[in-house]
Amino acid sequence: MLAQALAQAAAEIEAALDQLLPPEEGAEAPLYAAMRWGAMGGGKRMRGFLVLEGAALFGVSRQSALRVAAAVEMLHAYSLVHDDLPAMDNDDLRRGKPTVHRQFDEATAILAGDALQAHAFAVMTAEATHADGWVRAELAHGLATATGPRGMCGGQMLDMLAERGEPLSEAAIGRLQVMKTGRLIEFSAEAGAILGKAPPALRQALLSYGRDVGAAFQIADDILDVTATPEETGKATGKDASAGKATLVGLLGLERAQVQANLLAEQARKHLDVFGPRADLLRELADYTVTRRK
Repeated sequence: MLAQALAQAAAEIEAALDQLLPPEEGAEAPLYAAMRWGAMGGGKRMRGFLVLEGAALFGVSRQSALRVAAAVEMLHAYSLVHDDLPAMDNDDLRRGKPTVHRQFDEATAILAGDALQAHAFAVMTAEATHADGWVRAELAHGLATATGPRGMCGGQMLDMLAERGEPLSEAAIGRLQVMKTGRLIEFSAEAGAILGKAPPALRQALLSYGRDVGAAFQIADDILDVTATPEETGKATGKDASAGKATLVGLLGLERAQVQANLLAEQARKHLDVFGPRADLLRELADYTVTRRK
């Protein structure tokens, strides 16, 4: 059931991205091409799926939810485009195809990432996304917080410092991963509640679910970097250890890291009790997060 729902959501999000990132003519056409290359044509769309499923719990229109899901995926794509650059991880493969700076060039990749970030906020704050300006402001604030210095960008900075030889404790690695990966997943889970103007308790339940799923997801990613092949993941593997990246797998070992991921997934499921069976797909997603092979 989850596999079908994920595939359906991915197809809908891809169609939304196709509409929101149309090919352009003129001198700036290569920029649009690079943006589309980075944002479309693959990926789990887990963050977008979280937006859609959260919104469905509160009867939000599919069109509004899809616009927010697409905006979140654009923001995520921006982070991947920049993360793959030579100055960062220097990766050649992403989602089974050449990274943006390999397909185009480094300068174009930087601009494509910048443009995807800006366009994500343009979509998020457009009246077509939600008629209520307060809701649009809450969405924009949440997305900005998740990706700024206390979110994804700050987490990337901590990751870079760790690569330079600064040892990190388990708590410090957890904080790094929450900021770098978890905050955007957390916001994705909460976004549906914001769209639906949910009561604070229900909004908090989804936020807490997203926090724990995000933490489990990053540990599972670290495990895959050790145990999976590039063919399974669609990107280079085995790079964390060689780059000196700080991970819970490196600190705790595979077995203890897997136990930690499983505990987080179980904790995430418990946050959904208030929604009853309507949140079953989100419960399945928590399980999938720690058992996936890509």
